[in-house]
Amino acid sequence: MKKYLLFFIGAFCVLNSSFAEEVVLSDTYAADDSYSVEEPLPTTSNTNHKQQIKPAIKNMLVNDTSDPLYFIGDNQFLSDTFVYFYDEHMRLGQYIGYGINNNFTVHANMHYQFDFSGEHGNGFSATEFGGEYRMNHGTGRMRLISDALFGLKAWGSSHVRTPEYADSSYYAGLRFGRQYTGITLSGTIKSTWVFDNARGLSYIDFIPEAYFRFQYDLRAGIGFNLRKSTNTHLLDNQEWLNLKFLRQYGNTQYVGHVDYELDKGKFQLGFDVKVLF
Repeated sequence: MKKYLLFFIGAFCVLNSSFAEEVVLSDTYAADDSYSVEEPLPTTSNTNHKQQIKPAIKNMLVNDTSDPLYFIGDNQFLSDTFVYFYDEHMRLGQYIGYGINNNFTVHANMHYQFDFSGEHGNGFSATEFGGEYRMNHGTGRMRLISDALFGLKAWGSSHVRTPEYADSSYYAGLRFGRQYTGITLSGTIKSTWVFDNARGLSYIDFIPEAYFRFQYDLRAGIGFNLRKSTNTHLLDNQEWLNLKFLRQYGNTQYVGHVDYELDKGKFQLGFDVKVLF
């Protein structure tokens, strides 16, 4: 685990210095829609090249809903329909997010679980209600984007209640990072508290991520999810390697996930369809 963290920290420092002059923030050009990625850029002198290419690249950020620092815009809806396969379980889910303004978003999501092993049974997980508050848009000298995360889970079928999907759980966290023209680097720290008579515990997740924009319609991401639990008898400490690949068509993204749990040596496969309205 330590070598992965050292590798990510080193990569962050190198890329931070290499791309310092290439940064393009997600909301810097939100008011300028004069150019699109599909339109050719005007040909002028080299001195104006950077000023003209930024509005075009801006369009790659405002609807890139898989970017780890993506923030739903004012009066926009984001729908994420997903399916995951892991350890004789299949989970179908739906996420809906809404941007109240450019600083605050709310969301809700729910899973339905099919348990092929028969250990937990089938049913709905607890419904998550949450929000995000953008504390820093990446303007100013530091150019660091930061978000506060918070939410709770309620209801749900008793058949599928595990520590991660338990009824009556709460979480809070912090997400931060920087966006460049070709890469986004971010880190998330999130703590979850589970209030359950039989399965009460808490756990904390640390998630560093790197997200690459190869071209307008082709992206990929890599990250680690390092989890520490206060009760390993109910919820193990976990170390996940997360990979995702996506293709974008307008405001719709098709995302494939391959996740690998390092200690248990198990894979999780997933697929998302994200649509921004």
